[in-house]
Amino acid sequence: MSYCLNPSCPKPINNPKAKICQACGSKLLLRDRYHLVKGLGKGGFGATFLAADISLPGNPLCVIKQLRPNTDNPNFLSMARQLFEREAKTLGRIGSHPQIPRLLDYFEDRKQFYLVQEFVKGNNLQQEVKKHGLLNEEKVRQVLKEILVILKDIHNQKVIHRDIKPANIIRREIDDKLVLIDFGVVKNQVNTVASDNNNTALTAFAVGTPGFAPPEQLAMRPVYASDIYALGVTCIYLLTGKAPKNMDCDPLTGEINWDKYLNVSESFSEILHTMLEVSVKNRYKTAEEALQALDIENHLDSLSESMISYSSGNIDPFSNSSSRGNRSTSRIADNIRSRHTSINPAAKRTIAGQDFKKTHSNRTSFSRGTSIGKNSSDFKKSTSFGTSAYDLNRPVKLEAQALLDYYSTGRRDFNQKDLSQQNLEKANLAGAHFHESKFIKTNLQGADLSGVDLSSADIRQALLRNANLCRAYLYSANLEGADLRGADLSFTQFSGAKLKGANLCGANLSNANITEAQLKEAKTNWMTILPNGRRGLW
Repeated sequence: MSYCLNPSCPKPINNPKAKICQACGSKLLLRDRYHLVKGLGKGGFGATFLAADISLPGNPLCVIKQLRPNTDNPNFLSMARQLFEREAKTLGRIGSHPQIPRLLDYFEDRKQFYLVQEFVKGNNLQQEVKKHGLLNEEKVRQVLKEILVILKDIHNQKVIHRDIKPANIIRREIDDKLVLIDFGVVKNQVNTVASDNNNTALTAFAVGTPGFAPPEQLAMRPVYASDIYALGVTCIYLLTGKAPKNMDCDPLTGEINWDKYLNVSESFSEILHTMLEVSVKNRYKTAEEALQALDIENHLDSLSESMISYSSGNIDPFSNSSSRGNRSTSRIADNIRSRHTSINPAAKRTIAGQDFKKTHSNRTSFSRGTSIGKNSSDFKKSTSFGTSAYDLNRPVKLEAQALLDYYSTGRRDFNQKDLSQQNLEKANLAGAHFHESKFIKTNLQGADLSGVDLSSADIRQALLRNANLCRAYLYSANLEGADLRGADLSFTQFSGAKLKGANLCGANLSNANITEAQLKEAKTNWMTILPNGRRGLW
């Protein structure tokens, strides 16, 4: 069909081959190239349409946003034009991001303003929940991390989205990545205020969506933390299927009483609470702060859970003789968590990352038990097996087949194991924990290592070609000389990792946490997908 752009047209739907609207006589082809296929949505100040660009081969689809100032007041139109151009420039600047629709064109036509953007095929998260049901905590964590990475990038461009909600996050069909849409062009409302000299003063402000927009944004003072709040509400919706208006709120503080509607881990609940603080000073101020908290909590949970099996003091058939060393690690995680929850939200965000790094850097001294007894004899007595401190810190040798057998029975905890020079080609080890383990010259070609904990692991000269390390945790790992050609390293944490001589040619590093200095030490080529989503040398 053909769609008429005239806001007052009584019957905007026309025959697909029509060139003039049969109801109002308006020209249907916009700018002699855009054939409007259907309406996607509309509001008081604008509308969105799906269109085909008939000037290009294949008539590719695009999205056209129309700003409709319903007035002939020249001052009003002048201000609307300025706001429109400013918004278009903003979209043009941030539209190079691989998870934000590109701005293709913008123009004025018959006193109405138009933006043309890339069409993203897929369902938004609101549609996903309605079609497939609620998301579990793990999936919501993934959504949260992916959107926080996008917000970090747009905030660095000094842009506040102002309308984060499930309907504005699309899961792109072609690659399953999340795309953030609708940067408030049709949400920019224009008010008229009478001044002393009877002239008209014009202002614009982004209202956002009630329930998702925090108080400071509704008071026309949005900050970067406003997007963090709206993303927190989005997570609640994904977990409960309930919009904020359908939840109770505290009449004294204005906080949403969402806790009773869902059951999530204590650590994730703490993150959501901080994101949803009504007061900006108690909320995460930036996407980076929220990302750091999410990474820390994720791995504290993993460390604690991976040590539960050692708490009984029983001998594990393939563990280190030092169950004490592992219990020490568990206590470290517990101490960090208790310290994290006992201090105020603003302070904990400041020190959480420092404490986590300090804990990892001091892990060796804890595992050797230097603070357990006054002397070596006291220390030996405190262990079940009477082994030396040196033995306690030595990784236990584990054969490839034994590892795979244990993994197949549901075992995931393989911390401090020596798997050097083993053949684990195409092995499925997703979600396993290999903290401080050795993989020197190990064959992991084509292996599934998604979500694995390889913090402080020694992976020098390992073969990881075409391996899947998506969302892996490589904090302080040694990857010097490793072959990572064609590996999926998207969303991987490389903080503190050594990459000297590592081969990243053709690897996918999109949204990975990796520094420029680390990339300069590694090998890349024009097929490498960099953290910003672009291909090429660093």
